[in-house]
Amino acid sequence: MRTPLVIGNWKMHGTVAEAKVLAGAIREGLRRPRGVQVVVCPPFTALAAVGELLAGGPILLGAQTCHHEAAGPHTGEIAPPMLVELGCRYVLLGHSERRKEIGESDELINRKVRAALAHGLTPVLCVGETADERRQGLTFTTVEGQLRAGLAGLTPDQTVKAVLAYEPVWAIGTGVNATSGQAAEVHGYLRGLVAELASKDIAQAVRILYGGSVKAENVEGLVAEAEIDGALVGGASLNAPGFITIVKKAARGGAASKE
Repeated sequence: MRTPLVIGNWKMHGTVAEAKVLAGAIREGLRRPRGVQVVVCPPFTALAAVGELLAGGPILLGAQTCHHEAAGPHTGEIAPPMLVELGCRYVLLGHSERRKEIGESDELINRKVRAALAHGLTPVLCVGETADERRQGLTFTTVEGQLRAGLAGLTPDQTVKAVLAYEPVWAIGTGVNATSGQAAEVHGYLRGLVAELASKDIAQAVRILYGGSVKAENVEGLVAEAEIDGALVGGASLNAPGFITIVKKAARGGAASKE
């Protein structure tokens, strides 16, 4: 049975002071989250401060990306051991904004996934198609290519430790989310690919999140789909009351999908 997971991706928002206020409010509102796991991913500059606030509590710390090497002459980068030292447990990898803005390739993302696992971090591998790819009927081709490349070279034991996130690019930050049916269809396809790459048992254990304009109004319906195991939340995670509501509704939706 897969426990729903909700991850808040704060992206490039917030000073350290603002991040502490946001994290503190989320911590107070989710002192004992039931039936759901929660992760927040602040900017690098706020990881230490937020990590201190959340230490020992149920809300886990995540980072928005990492380098694929443990150390070296890589100006401006941050290595997996550095994130572990700050208390990070999760790291987002392959987010469409980094694929597009930074030019990250599938091969590079795969190296990051393997590096994260090697240092005890849970990689959250993001996949998703653009609006043009969906119009051309290439949704499954695109996400399959990204998934196969992202998990390339992983053993079944490593694959089961990863989290997947389906984020249709056309839904990120647009206010237009995929319908529950659209999302569930892609999630089911991804789970079938994991079964092919690893095993059916591992595919049933791996959590697959939905991301893309997730908000309190739609998250419960999305997570009620049996194949959707939670949400990767962008802009809506910057508002503490709204994010808390999303988490609680995701827990209810996840419970409904198991009834």
